[in-house]
Amino acid sequence: MKRRSFLRTAGLAGIALTGGLQACGGAKGRNGAGTNGVKESGAPQPYKVGGKARMKLSFEPYELQLRHTFTVASYSRKTTPGVQVRIDYDGFIGYGEASMPPYLGQTTDSVCNFLKRVDLGQFSDPFQIEDILSYIDSLSEGDSAAKAAVDIALHDLVGKLLGQPWFRIWGLDPAKVPCTTFTIGIDTPEVVRQKTEECAGRFKILKVKVGLDNDEQMIRAIRSVTDLPLAVDANQGWKDRQKALDEIFWLKEQGVVMVEQPMSKERLEDNAWITEHSPLPIYADEAIQRLKDLPGIKGAYNGINIKLMKCTGMREARKMADYARTEGMRVMLGCMTETSCAVTLTDGKLILPDRPGLGLIKL
Repeated sequence: MKRRSFLRTAGLAGIALTGGLQACGGAKGRNGAGTNGVKESGAPQPYKVGGKARMKLSFEPYELQLRHTFTVASYSRKTTPGVQVRIDYDGFIGYGEASMPPYLGQTTDSVCNFLKRVDLGQFSDPFQIEDILSYIDSLSEGDSAAKAAVDIALHDLVGKLLGQPWFRIWGLDPAKVPCTTFTIGIDTPEVVRQKTEECAGRFKILKVKVGLDNDEQMIRAIRSVTDLPLAVDANQGWKDRQKALDEIFWLKEQGVVMVEQPMSKERLEDNAWITEHSPLPIYADEAIQRLKDLPGIKGAYNGINIKLMKCTGMREARKMADYARTEGMRVMLGCMTETSCAVTLTDGKLILPDRPGLGLIKL
């Protein structure tokens, strides 16, 4: 499946940091609503639960081709495998996706094999999100991307049944969405400058992958093109905490505003020491996957990077955000090179559409 034939959306209509639309085809619901939960008149119509309708899950693998080779401290890649998920229910359709970068340890085959085990037909009420997703989570210890795909599709479906976007269901204000970053992977100065020139006019802050021996070269190449604020992500690449701290002080002088995962997640004390002495906020990424990981990093980082593909989706992501903020930590939302099913933005900001569900339709 090619990306252009996939989905258009307004992104994840819930937790905020990081063309013309067509009506969806398909059967009509019992309220006379189409697959977007909107009557032909255009007025959202909430769904009345009842009857014999059951959810049906289907899925399709695809591969995204990246414009540039994407390199971080531990690997490089030119593609990202993914799986589109669809949940049909009484004429309504919810869409989701799984995206699997290498470090997750998940593949198209593992996601499809997991999804084959999912039986949503046992549930007659899609609004029982907690029960449904608890069942999904119980099917295996891992498979976070596959679980996230079902979670996203279920939220999209329920929002369409309610006739409301998820930001409104969760009581959030889309006007308060902050700017997100565009990530520039590790590369030669020439390619780094090219990438920066391609994106600098569309974003108000950039994110730079560091963690090898060419960090200074990377930053200077970017600074030769733009003076935009920068975030950096070492992806556990720094090995010596004093050298890491010295580099962070230099990075601050270069207009860097935050640092992500400076050292190995296993070196909790070293990361905590860096956080204590750093002039910039330090965020955990690889050090946290799910809600259960947060108590163990308390005090070691200033904030966390939540990613749907590693935390199993919107349900757990919101719980993680609430927990972190209660503990006084900052929260950012990251991505895994997803399609527009999970990430859509304009002028450097995530878009939260005023359409039912997550605003997803198939073109």
